[in-house]
Amino acid sequence: MTLVDAIGYIAAMLTTAAFLPQVIKVWRSRSAKDLSLPALITFIIGVTLWLTYGLMVTEMPIIIANLVTLGLNLFLLRLKLRYS
Repeated sequence: MTLVDAIGYIAAMLTTAAFLPQVIKVWRSRSAKDLSLPALITFIIGVTLWLTYGLMVTEMPIIIANLVTLGLNLFLLRLKLRYS
């Protein structure tokens, strides 16, 4: 693994992990009223495009990070629609 790859994987882990506290908070509180639906949808579209880009250039840090981030945010969207 190169230094560039290591930086990519570390960045991917940190930016993806940043969503875990939000998912946990909404899951535990059963409240998603403070989440902005337009912002969440816009972010999901952006992450989907990043994932598509990562697949097109076959960059695993981009693919993995955005795949996991997309999953977390789709789960948040589900909670938002369920608890709002």
